[in-house]
Amino acid sequence: MTSDLPLHHEIAGDGTPVVFTHGWLNTGEVWSGVVDELDGAVRSLTWDLRGHGRSGTAAAGEYTRANALDDLGRMVEAAGRPAILVGHSLGGYLSLAHAILNPADVAGLVLVAAGPGFRSDDSREQWNANVREIAAGRGDLPDGQVEITEHVDSLVIDRLGEIAVPAITLVGERDKRFLASADVFDKHLDVRRRSTVPDAGHMLHAKQPGEVATAVRELATIVAGPG
Repeated sequence: MTSDLPLHHEIAGDGTPVVFTHGWLNTGEVWSGVVDELDGAVRSLTWDLRGHGRSGTAAAGEYTRANALDDLGRMVEAAGRPAILVGHSLGGYLSLAHAILNPADVAGLVLVAAGPGFRSDDSREQWNANVREIAAGRGDLPDGQVEITEHVDSLVIDRLGEIAVPAITLVGERDKRFLASADVFDKHLDVRRRSTVPDAGHMLHAKQPGEVATAVRELATIVAGPG
């Protein structure tokens, strides 16, 4: 059991709780420019996924989606419920899954170059083979850590319509794979704004943090409601 696995996290600012979840092979530090741009306007929690950065390393077989979502739940509890979930790539997928399985935790979503997974078994296996190849080429990852970014079912894409909270999506104009995912979100989520960021690729939040900070501020205003 790894429910007490140490998870490195940092909190800055006050106000609406916002939990930032990074993508595979990154760390919470990738959000530093966004947090700086927010300048304390919200209660920002950044964290390192298990097996990443300064968080604890789990045993092989314990990098499941369920365990990653338990970890995310701990971070929401630390930030305050309900929280806006901001996720990049894998972090966006986990944020969507958490919104489906724990709707009371989530006030809104900011999805940065994120995707909802795959319905096709062949597409899932193609994705999984690709990330396994990347992991094998690295040689410096914890044993079994690649499982955290593998896909085993179509839970998220099948249940997107259950998510009732407002969302803002951002994707770089050069990030072709995730431009298609943004089309799916437009169809199934309550997307209040979709931003295709010029001259940006997959790491747009690191390269253009002001775009993400603006989206967070905008969504915080939306979820706060009148007054």
